[in-house]
Amino acid sequence: MDVLQGIKKNTFVVVGRVGIDFSPEPAGVGIEDATSMMVAMGGSSANIAAGLVKFGSKAALVTRVSNDAIGRYCISQLNRYGVDATHVKPISGEFRNSLAVYETRVENHNSVIYRNGAADFQMCIEDVEAVDYTQFGALITAGTVFAAEPSRSAAFRAFELAKAAGLPVIFDVDYRPYSWPSPQVAEEVLSKAGAMADVIVANDEEFGFMAGGLEKGLAKARALAATTAAIVVYKMGHLGAITFADGTETQSGIYPVQAVKPTGAGDSFMAGFIASLAEGRDLNNAVMRGSACAAIVVAKPGCAPAMPTEDQLEAFLGSHPGPSVPDVI
Repeated sequence: MDVLQGIKKNTFVVVGRVGIDFSPEPAGVGIEDATSMMVAMGGSSANIAAGLVKFGSKAALVTRVSNDAIGRYCISQLNRYGVDATHVKPISGEFRNSLAVYETRVENHNSVIYRNGAADFQMCIEDVEAVDYTQFGALITAGTVFAAEPSRSAAFRAFELAKAAGLPVIFDVDYRPYSWPSPQVAEEVLSKAGAMADVIVANDEEFGFMAGGLEKGLAKARALAATTAAIVVYKMGHLGAITFADGTETQSGIYPVQAVKPTGAGDSFMAGFIASLAEGRDLNNAVMRGSACAAIVVAKPGCAPAMPTEDQLEAFLGSHPGPSVPDVI
């Protein structure tokens, strides 16, 4: 499989949740002191899809939403961003859309996530089998889809169907402990998903988690790149990243900014990284553009609303003094 050839088709099926985000206004206000909140679309997969569309890519989301006003809000927001919501299906009963309440501040930052009876975890095998994968160039998902059934089995089925149609699978590990029944289950399931992926993006803690220890994470990333994955990006926060591909390892820095919040960086990195590969940019340039997108998002309120367009990314790169020089690992 030519992974880059699939990505360059620039049309993506994105599997995973869409939710609603609340953030106290103005920036710096704590949740307990809030009298006004900004409302926006959220959810890792939806954020990635919105970020891709802002760059001119095509993206369709596959998930479930609650059959109520919040679910309708999520679909309305997807439509506003230009994300294809054909495969976003409502589910009735007591299932509810995920809700995130997070502060626009770095110091003493609080995020409260409501995932009880989450509608997106009700995505089922029939939902992913209804997708025509031949209409897309690649599949993208984030690890939360694997945290509970029936979503877990559906996501693995989507991987199988995408691969059978010749699509590369792009996987953001995105480990969030609160969604999982236990660390042991998460380690087993995320490792299985990682072994099926062609492109893997995760931070050092997530690779370490899959490997059974933080100190083993780098070796895990290296092993995946040497065996099953074509591209592996090992993110290290302020220390930058190491990208593994074609037997090479390349370190890169970050674009330092004055962050106003710690959320949204990973989703924006993925969108900018994949959109840049779709444009035909080389791998290292794509990683740096993804890093710039992450910097842009942490410096603004909101996640999906803060995702940059191509023009905004170019303006940022043109005005920023440049990336940090990474320490040799």
